[in-house]
Amino acid sequence: MDLFNYCQITELAVTNTNDLVSLLKFPFMQRAIAGAVLMGILGGMLGSFVTLRQLSFFSHAVGHAALVGVALGVLLQLNPTWMLLPFTLVFGTVVLYFIDKTDLANDSVLSIVLSGALAIGVILTSFIKGYRGNLMGVLFGDILAIDVTDLVLTLLVLVGGSIFLLSTLRQQILLTLNPDVAQVQGISVQLYRYGFVVLLSLAVAVAIKAVGVLLVNAFLVIPASTAKLMSHHFSHFLVMSVIVGFSSSLFGMIISGLFNIASGPSIVLVQFLLFVAVFIWVKLTLKAA
Repeated sequence: MDLFNYCQITELAVTNTNDLVSLLKFPFMQRAIAGAVLMGILGGMLGSFVTLRQLSFFSHAVGHAALVGVALGVLLQLNPTWMLLPFTLVFGTVVLYFIDKTDLANDSVLSIVLSGALAIGVILTSFIKGYRGNLMGVLFGDILAIDVTDLVLTLLVLVGGSIFLLSTLRQQILLTLNPDVAQVQGISVQLYRYGFVVLLSLAVAVAIKAVGVLLVNAFLVIPASTAKLMSHHFSHFLVMSVIVGFSSSLFGMIISGLFNIASGPSIVLVQFLLFVAVFIWVKLTLKAA
């Protein structure tokens, strides 16, 4: 009986592997893997700043408020991606402006604006008649549906973000660790803050089609949080965050192809399990020491 079960498992593994190899021959799967890798790198890079600047709720709010942009795109019969980009950009900068101009706590402002945007989004969706495939696809993500345009947009955001962050890395680190000192040293804090928010909003917009509104924040938070457990030196932390984002996205796509399960959730599940494994390893290492 044990031998029979072993043979069944082996046959299943071989079948799954053959299916994956066959899938890799299709252009849509190649685009999906390329998109996942690019988004993993982008999420890891931006996530390292998001977690240290405590902007995870900000990116969460931008992602969920994108429902308005999606609904507008469907109502106007436009590609939702082209509505998401300007909407998330405007929403991110407006929210930051509200935070700067009020005495309320950041989470209060975010909650207020997010609630209003969600209310508008839900009302707009009620006007959508007939097939809502575009809306549902963006809400819950479908990385297998990304096209060349999505890849180009993701690559442009990644390249632009890398140039912006790496060319101003010293200022970005100082702004992240101590904004008051950065202000005293003559660094334009507001300019860099708004620049990063623009970049973050664009990253959320290009990632939504792949992983959906509900999971997009995981791409920014989980890899960086995992890397933070492994290193407290900023440069090492940044590199580790990118590596975790890249590898978890690639491995998640492989798992998705092998077992025929949803790609976006597969990637996020891999990221979550990796975080738990690293957490346990760190705790056991500290206890042994």
